[in-house]
Parts: sequence; structure tokens; C-alpha cells
Amino acid sequence: MSRLLIALALLAATLWSAPCSAQSRNQLGPLCTTETTPADQMVDACSTIIALKAFKGAQLATVYFWRAVGWNKKGDYARVIADTTEAIRLQPSQAVYNLRGSAYYDKGDYDIAIADFDDALKLGAPDGIIFHNRGNAWRGKGDYTKAIADYDMSIKADPRSAFSFQNRGIAKEALGDLDGALADINQAIRLDPTLPQPLINRTAIWRAKNDLDRAIADGSEAIRLAKDKPPVNIMTPPNSVLISAYIHRALAYEAKGDYAHAKDDYKSTLAIVASDAGSKANQATAKVRLSLVADAAAPIPRDAPASSGQQQTTPTQQQGNATPAPSPAPATPGTRMALVIGNGAYAHVKALPNPPNDARAVAKSLRDIGFIVSEGIDLDRTAMQKVTREFLRDAARAQVAVVYYAGHGVQVDGRNYLIPVDVELKPGASMTEAMIDMDTIMAGLDDQVRTNILIFDACRNNPMAQQVASAGSSRSIEGASGLAAPSSLGSGATLGAGTLIAFATAPGQVALDGEGANSPFSAALSRHIGTPGLEVQQMLTRVRAEVVSGTKNKQVPWSNSSLLGEVYLAEK
Repeated sequence: MSRLLIALALLAATLWSAPCSAQSRNQLGPLCTTETTPADQMVDACSTIIALKAFKGAQLATVYFWRAVGWNKKGDYARVIADTTEAIRLQPSQAVYNLRGSAYYDKGDYDIAIADFDDALKLGAPDGIIFHNRGNAWRGKGDYTKAIADYDMSIKADPRSAFSFQNRGIAKEALGDLDGALADINQAIRLDPTLPQPLINRTAIWRAKNDLDRAIADGSEAIRLAKDKPPVNIMTPPNSVLISAYIHRALAYEAKGDYAHAKDDYKSTLAIVASDAGSKANQATAKVRLSLVADAAAPIPRDAPASSGQQQTTPTQQQGNATPAPSPAPATPGTRMALVIGNGAYAHVKALPNPPNDARAVAKSLRDIGFIVSEGIDLDRTAMQKVTREFLRDAARAQVAVVYYAGHGVQVDGRNYLIPVDVELKPGASMTEAMIDMDTIMAGLDDQVRTNILIFDACRNNPMAQQVASAGSSRSIEGASGLAAPSSLGSGATLGAGTLIAFATAPGQVALDGEGANSPFSAALSRHIGTPGLEVQQMLTRVRAEVVSGTKNKQVPWSNSSLLGEVYLAEK
């Protein structure tokens, strides 16, 4: 953003000739409007100047802009937006719109960010930095073609822009062009070998290519650079680079099976203060992965009792509840894995006859097309946690991961929970501890080098309505019909790229259990999921059409996708 700061700096140089105290002219002005001023001093100086009420119009807008720069250094994006909004009211400019758009981007509000970058470009000559920033927002939305077009414009304006080469490489990687991505990332490293960010992204590329030693080496060098010389660009969220470096090296260690080093890196990821949406997403993943590798590293007691109600299958044999089968062997790179759970025999809420049948049908269809399937029928909370955690741990090396759940589900305070068969909620009891948090599953799978397909035939009703009503008043818990749209992976985090989530019905709506042996959604899904050469989103379109027709428009399946290309569950 340095070029856009120049115009504001020129105005700031003449700003202090206006009536003001000597102290403000000689000390406060430079502290407020110098890019290298520490954040707290910058904010304090600008706040003092604003309180003096000596400036109006464009001059006052400049002060608000520089205070927003100070807030941006601190990662306080709400205050950045407030100050830049006031600056725009007083005197719109490219620099102010660009700064506000960047703050919206860091908050994960990509559409608003793009609108601000559009307005910035309308106010002046085309600027490579604004094109770069808008490219970032398009990339955040998952529109990688538009992102690449903006990065092309940025590189045309400045052929030595290492970050534009880097981010264009990230977009190419998202579209599956690993060689093109590697070429761009390598160019970024040649342009500026001191930057840790390109090395972090090359870490992800090596991991996607299953060259884990190179991934770990690049991750280690990125961490060293980020520690030795923390990024000072005011547009880089505080600590975001180091958090990203640790999480990517941790994932490489885990994929290699080095759980001890992975655990250390996940702990380091969580020990750093996160300010932006991307860093919070990384920490949500680190929290789940840390618990998984900690379990993997711990010895399993001999003759440990089996959890009641658990049922898992290998691809060739299904066991009875009394003697659970062992989990499938850990995945090798490129493996396609699935977790299938069907809960119907609820002890304390309304039982459902069809979920076990639905799960068995879907599991068979997935095995028939080559998936390694972990299957659980009528699982209590302990068994459901166990099979889910084992799957998430093994899926670290999978190329494609599918999760299918049939049974009761509920949204509480806007978060989605899957309900084990032994759930029993009483007034005053903790509502959510007895259930499985869907966000935890999503965070555990969030990884740009794997494709994730999550399918939920839940929300057949809200079995917790009475308990929510009785327990909610004292705990600020609200229950609603159906499941909520997946807007996040936890606090401030965005839905990971390469993920598709499908629901049996639209958000907030109730799905039908069906009058036959299967629910309308699962019956259609099991018929179409194994169709050779049918792209997954086209497959879900066929399922949707069949369900809408079969239920006479009472149920409309719904999906949310950030897939990066065409995905085929059954090979062409």
C-alpha cells in the first residue's frame, strides 16, 4: 500500500501549518502520520489531534486515515472500519477505500472488500496494489479465475511484486495447477528470498505433491524468517505469517507420521494471538489436530473395554455391536476415505427407524466405488467421539474425505450439533457437551490439499425443543428448527477451500424421515452416488430433483461449496 500512502503523506506534510498548539505541530503530527510510528503511539497522537478539533474536511480525513493505519497495525479491524468510514465521509480517496477494503478482507467480509476496492479504482489511476488486494478478496471468495486476472494486472504494473507472484501461485494451486503454482512461488522467492510467505505456500505445494521432507524444510525456513524479521507491512495482520508457517509445517509433520513434532507445532500455533479470520481458522484446525495427534501418541491400554453401541466396518466385513471391528488401516497418500454414521435408536428422544438403513446403504455405495469406510450404527456419545476422532486422524493422509451422518441434529445458538443415541438433557444441564459439534469435524478436515465432502441427513425435527426452552433462559441458548447454514469453522473462521457441505434440506427447514426403509434424501443419494463419471455437484443436483419430486416440494436439499474444481466420487 506504500504508493497510496504517499498522497496522504504529502497532505500530512502541510497539515500542521493550520492553527494548533506548538506541541501538536511539532510532535503529534509526525507521530500520527509517520508509517513507522509504533501502533499505540500513532493511535494516541491521532486521537489527541482529533480531540483538539482544529481540523476539518480533507485535513481531518487524513488524521482519521492515519489513526486507522494505527488500528490496522494492532489488528483492530472494527476500529479501522469506523475511522476509514469517517474519513470517506469527510473526503473519499483511493487510499482510504483501499485501507477499509483490506480491513473487511481481514474480517472475512469479502463482498464488501471487493466493493471498496472497486470504489478505490474508480477514484484514480489503475493501481497495482489495489488490483492485488482485490485479487486477495476474489481468492477469499473462491473465485480463483478473477483472482488470477487481478494478480496479472498487479504484476503488469509492478513486475517485481513478489507478493503478487506468490498469491497468483496460490490461486493456481487452488485450481489444481501445481506446476504453474510452483513456478509463480519460485519466482516470488527469487524476487525476495527474505520473505517467509512464499516459503509457506511452497510448503503446501510440496505437501500436495507428497514431498514431505521438502515441505518440512520450507516450513522451518519460513518460521526462522518470520521470527528473525517479523513482517512490518501494515496490511499484514499481526502474527498471521508465523501462525501460518507453524500450521503448515505441523500438517506436514503429521502427514509424515511424526506426531511429536506435529504436536509441538500445533501448540506453537495456538500460543500466538490471532487477529484475522485466516489465523483464527488455522487455530481452529490446530486445536482439533492437536487433540488427535495427542491421542495417537498416547499408548492404548490393553484389554480396554469396547464402547457400547459402536459399530465400524472394514471394506469387506461388518461386525456386530458386541465386538467392534478395528478401525481401517491408516490412510496412505491419495486414499479416499469415508465416515458413515446412522443414529436411530434414541433412548430419551424420538427414535428414528431409517438412519441405520440409510447409513448402511450409503456405506455400501461408497465401498463399491473404492472408498475405505468407517461405519457406525446407533452410537452413544463415547463411541461417536471415538470413531469420529479416529477418522479425522487417519484422514490427514487422504486425498478425498467423505463424512455422512443420518439421525437427529440440532442448531443451538447458530451452531450445528449431531446427536448421539444416549443423549439425555435435563433443565440446567449443559446442552452442547452431550452432542457432537459439527464445527469440530469441519475444522479437523480443513486443509487446502484435500477435498472434503460432508453430507448431513439430519434435522428431521428438533428433538431438543422442550429441553432448549427449559434450559435456555439461564444459559443464553436458543434452539431452532433444522440446521444452520455453515458460515464458519468457529470463531471468525471461514469455510475452508476444497469443501462441499450438503444437507438433506434447506437451512432452518425440517427433513422427512420417509415412509419406507430409507429417508427420501438418503434413498436418492445411495442411488446416484455411485454413478460413474458423474461430477459430485451434478450428482447432488439429481438427488435434489428426485427429493423435491418425491416429497411434492416439501423438502429441498441444499449445499454449500468451496470446491476448487470438478470432483468425481465414482471414476469416469
